[in-house]
Parts: sequence; C-alpha cells; structure tokens
Amino acid sequence: MSPHPTLHGGSGCHDACCLQVRGLTVTAEDADLLKDVDLHIHCGQIVAVIGPNGAGKSTLFRAILGQLPYSGEIRFERAGGRRTRPLVGYVPQSPAFDSGDPVSVLDLFASAIGRWPVFLPIPSSLRQRVSACLDRVHAGELIDKRVGALSGGELQRVLLAMALEPLPHILILDEPMSGVDIEGEHQLMDMLHEIRSTYDLSILLSTHDFATLEQYADKVVLLRQSVLKVGTPREVLASPEFQSVFHLTFGKGAE
Repeated sequence: MSPHPTLHGGSGCHDACCLQVRGLTVTAEDADLLKDVDLHIHCGQIVAVIGPNGAGKSTLFRAILGQLPYSGEIRFERAGGRRTRPLVGYVPQSPAFDSGDPVSVLDLFASAIGRWPVFLPIPSSLRQRVSACLDRVHAGELIDKRVGALSGGELQRVLLAMALEPLPHILILDEPMSGVDIEGEHQLMDMLHEIRSTYDLSILLSTHDFATLEQYADKVVLLRQSVLKVGTPREVLASPEFQSVFHLTFGKGAE
C-alpha cells in the first residue's frame, strides 16, 4: 500500500515535478531528531541520504510518509506548479520472515494489494495482477516461492514490486542494501535506474554503501540531524563534512 504524507501549501518548481522539504523538524522528548532539514528532489532523480547510525535517516522517511508529527513543510508539485497529494511507495529496512513460513510470494502480495485471505485459493485474475507487478522488477519467477526461502536480493525485489503497486510518484527505500550481497546490490541499483527511467518517479534511499554512489546517485544528502552537505556524489564524498563524520577520504588524492 502507498501511504500519503501530509502536505502544506507554498510555491515551488513550475517547470518540473518535485518533492520539497523545508525547515523540517521532528522532536521527541524535548530532543530534536531532525532540525531544519531542507531537501529538493526532482522527478526522475535518485537521491541517496547518508549519515551515521542515529543521524535521522529513518525519521526523515517516516515524516515524509506521514507517520511522524513534524513542523516545517513537505509538499509535492507537478509540472506547472500544480500541487497534488502524491502516492509514496515504501520499502522498509530488513523485514524479517520465518524461514519455515509456508506463505508464498503470491500469498503475501495478494494479501497486500488485494486484501485476499492467504488461506483461500487465489483467483487467476489476482494471480495475473501479481505476476505483472513482479515482472516490473524481473521477479516473475519468484511468484510461487516461499517468502522465508528468498535470498536477501530476491526479498528486496519482491518488496520493491509491492511498493510499485500502484505506481507511486515517490519511492522511498530504507537501507535497501542491508542483507544483500555485492552482486545483488548492483542488480538492485540497476533496477532502480531502470525504474526511474521508465516511470519518471523520484527515488529516495538511505545507504552505507558509498562505493556505488557515484555510479547510481544523482544527488547525495549528508545528514546528521541537520543537512551537513548536499551535492553530487563526488562533491559530498570529497567534502570536509563527509570526512569529519566518517573519517574517510574519497575523491582526488584519496588512497
């Protein structure tokens, strides 16, 4: 299912669709989990949010999803400056499934998109719909596989297919590389590149895999409660802000 964030008014882009976040602050128990966060994401962009554990990445995503109260503005605008309520697809971080669970990918998908009880036979029309959704992420062969028997990469593809039904305006993935091997990481990122090119949607993801950022991300946001640096992968990874947070050196002169 695709939740709707709460949106506020205001002017923005008039030549392209975009998601704008301005002055976003999230507070819990008198502590700022996020403070004055500004983001601007155009449709068709892949934007990676990086930061240490506890930096507020998941909090940012939950605020955009409408799951947390916040102050500030979150709005989505279509080309021409028309504000609409966007559909947001979400892939959570590392959901756990029992390896012995008999539920199949078809059962899980059908219950999610069709609210069909898993103990009843699934009609052919719903199976065809699930199959078409899985084909979007080249996972049609997984339809009858048990969810508990999926590899990390296979599970991510299934969750991605579910997040794309119905097709969202914005796709959010929280640490999608977690539990995925190197080959699976590249396959997933290739798939995200294909999805954004095919459907012209915004993709916002968090990751600790800095090595693939320059190849796949259009923009990187370095977050630690507030935005420390925004730019291209090369600009952010070579910045003093990145080095001060992670004590790593990327870019020219790096060893």
